[in-house]
Amino acid sequence: MTVIMRPPPNGTATRLGDGEGSLQVHMDGVAKVGGATVFAIYGKGGIGKSTTSSNLSVAFSRLGKRVLQIGCDPKHDSTFTLTGRMIPTVIDVLDGVGFHAEELRPEDFVFEGYNGVMCVEAGGPPAGTGCGGYVVGQTVKLLKEHHLLEETDIVIFDVLGDVVCGGFAAPLLHADRGIIVAANDFDSIFAMNRIVAAIKAKSANYGVRLGGVIVNRSRDTDQIGKFNAATGLRTLAHFPDLDAIRRSRLAKKSLFEMEPTEEIAAVQAEYMRLAAALLAGTPPLDASPLKDREIFDLLGFD
Repeated sequence: MTVIMRPPPNGTATRLGDGEGSLQVHMDGVAKVGGATVFAIYGKGGIGKSTTSSNLSVAFSRLGKRVLQIGCDPKHDSTFTLTGRMIPTVIDVLDGVGFHAEELRPEDFVFEGYNGVMCVEAGGPPAGTGCGGYVVGQTVKLLKEHHLLEETDIVIFDVLGDVVCGGFAAPLLHADRGIIVAANDFDSIFAMNRIVAAIKAKSANYGVRLGGVIVNRSRDTDQIGKFNAATGLRTLAHFPDLDAIRRSRLAKKSLFEMEPTEEIAAVQAEYMRLAAALLAGTPPLDASPLKDREIFDLLGFD
């Protein structure tokens, strides 16, 4: 079989040493985010990455940091609990001006959310027609061209679902730390294992390093504890499956805007603790992913 590699307009297709048999699109002169600390949040689809990202953004902002959250999902719902609405995506506003980026103003695609958190939704190409990695690259390029990253302290990429191709991993080109959101179950941990592999692969060529796992929607952490011990991963925070968190999404608000209860106050405190710990610096992890069969044999009750 012949593999035909057609270089994209602003990059070259090449084999990189970031995974066995890897065929990646290498972007010439990747637009670096700048002096901000950059976190890329990954995890199984529906595990609560957007809820986690948005509340973490608010926690950072309450610590006095200037925060930018970038949603990287065609569903473009990463930031609606911060803005109270579905904001236009970068790909939509570019389409509206015939992809003449020079015609755009910052207010066309950057929106201020709760407590000053700046919000961007990258969006994505129509299903089956393009690569999400290109959209992420164009979003960062736009932000750089408008000097919107120069006074930002924290950037959070909220990335869709599992990592199955280079496009899904594109935010790792810009990130300092990759953080995984997972529940205490087999499906979440299986997806987490693939994300560990992706971050490890990208760390060979880029500055990203694995930061750890946020346990979400789980009463217990025993299965994730087994996985951590076997791979060298560590738990950064634990958020149980609380109805208050579900209700905050339905109210289109962050947890920090909800009517205070003992339950909500405890979750807020955990987000503040997590934000402070991440600001203090998380040592990079050299975790090693497991083979699929090894996960199957590892997890479950004795």
